[in-house]
Amino acid sequence: MKVVLSTLNAKYIHTSLALRCLKAYSAHEFDIDIAEYTIKDPAMNIVSDLFERKPDVIGFSCYIWNIEETITVINMLRKIMPEVHIILGGPEVSYDTEHWMERIPEVDFIVVGEGEETFNHLLKEIEGTRKYHMVFGIAYRKQREGYKEILLNPGRPKLDLATLPSPHRFDEDLPNLGNRIVYFETSRGCPFSCQFCLSSIEVGVRYFDMERTKADILYLIEQGAKLIKFVDRTFNIKRDYALEMFKFLIENHNGCVFQFEITADIMRPEVLDYLAEHAPAGIFRFEIGVQSTNDITNLAVQRRQNWTKLVRTVTKVKDSGKIDQHLDLIAGLPHEDYDTFRKTFNDVFALRPEELQLGFLKMLRGTGLRNDADKFGYVYMDRAPYEMLGNDLMPFADIVRIKRVEDVLEKYWNAHRMDHTLLYLVDRVFASPFDFFQAFGDFWERRGWQKIGHQLEDLYTRLWSFLTEEGARLSEGRLDPDIAFGLMKLDYYSGHHYKPRKTWWDAVMDKSDWNSWLKRLAERPEDISAEFAGLGLAERELQKHAVLEKLPFDLKRYLDSGTIDKTNGTLLLTLYALEGAGNKRPAPKMFTLQLDRQAASL
Repeated sequence: MKVVLSTLNAKYIHTSLALRCLKAYSAHEFDIDIAEYTIKDPAMNIVSDLFERKPDVIGFSCYIWNIEETITVINMLRKIMPEVHIILGGPEVSYDTEHWMERIPEVDFIVVGEGEETFNHLLKEIEGTRKYHMVFGIAYRKQREGYKEILLNPGRPKLDLATLPSPHRFDEDLPNLGNRIVYFETSRGCPFSCQFCLSSIEVGVRYFDMERTKADILYLIEQGAKLIKFVDRTFNIKRDYALEMFKFLIENHNGCVFQFEITADIMRPEVLDYLAEHAPAGIFRFEIGVQSTNDITNLAVQRRQNWTKLVRTVTKVKDSGKIDQHLDLIAGLPHEDYDTFRKTFNDVFALRPEELQLGFLKMLRGTGLRNDADKFGYVYMDRAPYEMLGNDLMPFADIVRIKRVEDVLEKYWNAHRMDHTLLYLVDRVFASPFDFFQAFGDFWERRGWQKIGHQLEDLYTRLWSFLTEEGARLSEGRLDPDIAFGLMKLDYYSGHHYKPRKTWWDAVMDKSDWNSWLKRLAERPEDISAEFAGLGLAERELQKHAVLEKLPFDLKRYLDSGTIDKTNGTLLLTLYALEGAGNKRPAPKMFTLQLDRQAASL
């Protein structure tokens, strides 16, 4: 019997751990292929490929991001392959299962919950006696007089994780390990009860065998894996376990990067101290779900969170300079209106995470919050991703406004294209970070820029348009255009690895002034610094690799202390990689020379 396990990933670089777990459990008994696609692939292409594989059974792994596209594929498959057995599984169909059997009549079976043992048992019954009532953990159809009755069998007990084979040892995965994300689980379950999350439904945490876990990780690293993302809901729930795993990964990483979901307020100080001292920079990434800093909101969704300890952890990790942190927020939780969400955003942005993910509440099937939707006046999408459209405290108009914040936050802060400029604006100019992103997002929307694409230069020109047209008024006069413009130039030059052919602003230094400066810098490089002099660059090399810009304030003093000093100006010299630096160009070197105000005037 030919079995094809399939799913539609959100992106090509993603891989499905679920499919590999199912195959690992049953591959010794059945002929099983894995067929992965993306939600962007045309349905006809997917169906054509599955048809060519000539399966007897097709299983689809279903999530909120792919269920609607998967239904389209299933509908087409049934028309051209009427005899194939179609099975669904995954978190999206493990709840309200009868609804899915009714909505998708082309589906023969749904596997509910953990699937390894259930799927294996189901395959045996399909191939054998077809006594489906014996298969715990499935929904199926039974032919009655004139119709097919939907039947739901009792659930299956939790699996003993020690009995499960490794899903990471397939030869066909090896060629792509280096350019795709490897998803890895060391445990199943979650100790918390957050009512907006499916993980709250399963009580308790179970662990895979530590030695097998280590052996699989070593194998993946040796075979060329570059990014391993752990899917454990709370990687650090057990201090000793987390510390042992961190030590193991530090000793064996070989350049591989590891990403974890961390509960920051339970991270022990000794673990943080160990990471600060021993972790190589850049190999760990922490994803931390803050969601809300509003106590009444966290209480309503049964979320225990100690904000003081969370801040301590995030701050200590950031100060170490070793680990990037991705902090998550959810807009639309109970008891949170526009103003309290503004406070939540500002509380979290103050921690300066490398990435701040602003998401919107999704009323997932099976969660307590969806069951209590009427209590809070929620209205939400009927189909995946079930995003909330409003509630008693946050109407749709507020949701739309916050989405504008999300848009510019993603384009500017999370992309880190102009950090110096943004920190100046959020710290010194606007009333708060949220107020800046909201005002800029509103301006962006009014201009219609959400409907068109953008290049890097567009991001600079659009921000400058906002600052020059509305910045002074919205900031109550706190905006200094000279400072903002200068920092934007600094960010623009520092964001390139090659000397820019053009700038987003009109150049102001005339050619004779440019040439005289380059001549002086070649003849008296010590005026800049000993480091610059040590490069020994001739005027011709500077012509080729350097850019010059005059700023009407003391840039070095501002960067060192935050002091705005306009009695002196700055010559900003940016030096890009010299020839022979290799394929991977280093970041540009930046030097400054203090000028008197008149010499720096533009």
